[in-house]
Amino acid sequence: MGMIVNSTVTVWGVTGFVLLFIVLLPVIDRSVTKKLGLNPGPGISENPKAASLLKLRQLVLYGVFALYLAAFAFIVFFSRQSGDSYQVHAAPFQDLVHSIKNESGLADAVLSIFRDGIRTGLSRIRILPDDVIQVYLNIMLFIPMGYLLPYVFGWFRQKVRIRPVIACFLISFATENLQLIFRRGLYDVDDLLSNTIGGWIGQLLFVSVAFVVTHPDWRTELHAYRKWRRHARHRTLYPFARKIALSRTTLLATDEKAVRDFYMNALGFRVAKKIEHPDSEEREFLLEMGKMQIEMRCLNRPEPLPRQSLTITARNLEKIRARLQKNGIEPSAFFNDVYTGVRCLSFSGPDDILITILEQP
Repeated sequence: MGMIVNSTVTVWGVTGFVLLFIVLLPVIDRSVTKKLGLNPGPGISENPKAASLLKLRQLVLYGVFALYLAAFAFIVFFSRQSGDSYQVHAAPFQDLVHSIKNESGLADAVLSIFRDGIRTGLSRIRILPDDVIQVYLNIMLFIPMGYLLPYVFGWFRQKVRIRPVIACFLISFATENLQLIFRRGLYDVDDLLSNTIGGWIGQLLFVSVAFVVTHPDWRTELHAYRKWRRHARHRTLYPFARKIALSRTTLLATDEKAVRDFYMNALGFRVAKKIEHPDSEEREFLLEMGKMQIEMRCLNRPEPLPRQSLTITARNLEKIRARLQKNGIEPSAFFNDVYTGVRCLSFSGPDDILITILEQP
C-alpha cells in the first residue's frame, strides 16, 4: 500500500493502537453484555429486551468496522496525491532484500559468521530500517481486518481458519488494483503478501484473544477436546471425519395425509423420491429441503410408535418462531440445549414427533 513513514513514533503508535484495540474490544464487549444480562453467543439472554439490545450491539460492531474501513480508505487512498504515471512493483520481497546491505555479499557474510563469530559477521551487515518498517506497517494495517471480520460477521466465524484470510487477500488485491487505476501509490506484490500475512495474524488473534476473553471456560474445554482427540485418532472413523456428514434421518408415521400437510405444506419440504409397495399400504418418502433429508415411512394404519425426535440447526429463531405460528404450529418458549447450551425451540409433529431447532452460531 506504500504507507508513509515519518519516524519510529509511527511504528510504536500503530503497534500500540492495534494491540490495545484487539484486547479492549472483547473485554468491553463482554463486560457490557454481562452487565445487561445479554448472551451474544448461542444461549438464552436473561434480559427480556435481549433481542433489541443484541441488534443494537451488532449495529455498534458494524459501526466499529465502518470506522476502521474509513481509516483504511484514508490511509491507502485519500492521504495520497494522484501520480502522473502508472507504477507496478512486481518483484516479491524486494523491499526486504534491499533493506539488508552487505558490501562483500550475502555468502561472505554467512561465512564470516561461522569463521569470525556471530558478532563480527553481523557487524558487516547494515539494515535500512525504512523498508523493514514499510513491510511491518503494511502487516499491521491488515491485522484489524483479519480480526474484525470474524468478530463482526458470523459468516466468517463459521470457517474462521480460512475465510478471513481469503477475504483479506481479495481486499488487498482489489486495493492494489484501485491504487493502480487511480494512480494513488503503486501496485506492489510485496504489499499484497504483507497484507495477507497481517490478515492471517488478525485471524489468529481473534481465536486466541477474542474467543478466550468471551469464553472463560476455554481451558476446561480445550483440555477435554485434546483428551478426546488423543483417544479418537486411534478409532475407526476419526481419520475420515471431515468427509462424513449426517444427511438423512428416518422417521415413522401412521398417516400419509398428515405427513404431507405438516412436512410439505407447513414446513416446506419437497418429495424428492416416493416408493410405493403394491402389496402393502405403506409408502416411503424421501423429503428434502436444502441439504437436509428425511426418510419418512408411512404405515398408513393406526399403530403405536416409539418416541421419535428430529433435531436441526438454523438461524433467526425469532423469525422461524413467527412463521411457525403463522402456519398454525405452536412452538415452545426458547430454552437452552442441555448438551451445548445453545438457544433452541421445539414443537410437535404428527405422531407426537418432537422437532427441535438449535440456533446456529
